[in-house]
Amino acid sequence: MKTLRIENLSKNFGSTEVLKKINLDIDEGNFLVLLGPSGCGKSTLLNIIAGLETINEGKVYIDDYNVSKVEPKDRNIAMVFQSYALYPSMNVRENMIFGLKQAKTSKEKIEEQLKKVSSFLKVDELLHRKPSQLSGGQRQRVAIGRALVREPRIFLFDEPLSNLDAKLRVEMRREIKKLHQTLKTTVVYVTHDQTEAMSLGTKIAIMNHGVIQQNDTPENIYNKPNNTFVADFIGSPSMNLIEGRLIQNSDKISFVAEGSEKSTQIPVDNYNFKSSTNLNDKQIYFGIRPEHIHFKKLNENDFEVNFKANLSEYIGHEQIITFNFSNQEILAKFPSTINIELNKDMKLYFDLSQISIFDKTSKERI
Repeated sequence: MKTLRIENLSKNFGSTEVLKKINLDIDEGNFLVLLGPSGCGKSTLLNIIAGLETINEGKVYIDDYNVSKVEPKDRNIAMVFQSYALYPSMNVRENMIFGLKQAKTSKEKIEEQLKKVSSFLKVDELLHRKPSQLSGGQRQRVAIGRALVREPRIFLFDEPLSNLDAKLRVEMRREIKKLHQTLKTTVVYVTHDQTEAMSLGTKIAIMNHGVIQQNDTPENIYNKPNNTFVADFIGSPSMNLIEGRLIQNSDKISFVAEGSEKSTQIPVDNYNFKSSTNLNDKQIYFGIRPEHIHFKKLNENDFEVNFKANLSEYIGHEQIITFNFSNQEILAKFPSTINIELNKDMKLYFDLSQISIFDKTSKERI
């Protein structure tokens, strides 16, 4: 069953089109992450689902019921904000049950929900404290608890971890993942942090300029990006996009990097092209992730290339090496135990089972 469905949704702020014909649906119990750079429209989309923003065009359905003009309080959703939005004059207990009291829930039900949720989130010893007496992580738990006690159909999270320090952010990310696995509630979660998105989402919708570029599983988004924007946005460092062209001779297809000798032809016969027609002399980007460039030949799909290392970045357990390949800069990622000599020719191996190829003009996967 589709818990949430969005059809042809558009939103303008004055003459600026912020969301353009968004179509999206979420199955019951899924964790959808809206991911993208600042200003891409993800928070606006979340606010529209919550009923905090009006829409210019399109419809929003919750459980097949059109809620496009329904008040936020009647949508059976709960939202966790970046700023926690706790009432400073109320203690934790009062903050957590505020929504239930407003909904005129019975005292017995309020106590039952409070006990269950405060115990589950390990905030039962904090119930009499004010928000100012809590750490960032504790405040975040209380904000999540306030949403949980209401047992909504959909949880909406708006960058809930961005105010926390790096260590606490990782811990809270794990807590939210456990929470979702236990409750199996439908979640829509906004972030600009790709690690957060990849680790939490069952589906990720990557947005740019008000358009969903790809809505897919984390695995597909990482391994089979729809276009160069997704390829470049996901991964750290992001995918290498090497400019060049294809050469097709009967059933043999090769890639030649721009500026390289014709002899350096990389075979791409085994690549799953959407269409195998008109490929000869096609201008493309050859995409390969830094971790798919190997120091040793690991499997039969590995293709040997000669590189010269220009720069080494040591980051603890691994190192990122910048190489010159046909006057184009490409990055590779290796364990830091491997010794790489700079300014010296060396052999490396492209894992051709892991490549992506994009049309240079349209930037779309081909």
